[in-house]
Amino acid sequence: VQLVESGGGPVQAGGSLRLSCEASGYFYSGTCMAWFRQTPGKEREAVAYIYGRGVTYYPDSLKGRFTISQDSQEPQGNAKILLTLQMNDLIPEDTASYYCATGQRVRGLPCTTRQSDYDYWGQGTQVTVS
Repeated sequence: VQLVESGGGPVQAGGSLRLSCEASGYFYSGTCMAWFRQTPGKEREAVAYIYGRGVTYYPDSLKGRFTISQDSQEPQGNAKILLTLQMNDLIPEDTASYYCATGQRVRGLPCTTRQSDYDYWGQGTQVTVS
């Protein structure tokens, strides 16, 4: 699976930015698609994930400001997926490198926020809020 992010850049506080991730390859049942972010010296943290028929997760600190979406539900087989992250009311603390990732959840369980559960990663796109 290949993942390519785009849409990062500089933005003023209070502004919005939309990140995109083009994912292509072979997807198995139970695919999780996620966004993570990382700043220097800190661990990579989950920003949002989506799976199934649009089940989403956000940490409490980002609810209401970030929205994850994808253009296909429950992708399986050879597919191309467009994953997006709409970020509104940005604050300087949102400055980070943002990565999209994909993995496969355990049947019957939701996706997770653990990096180790995601097998494929994009190269990252930088978001700078000032």
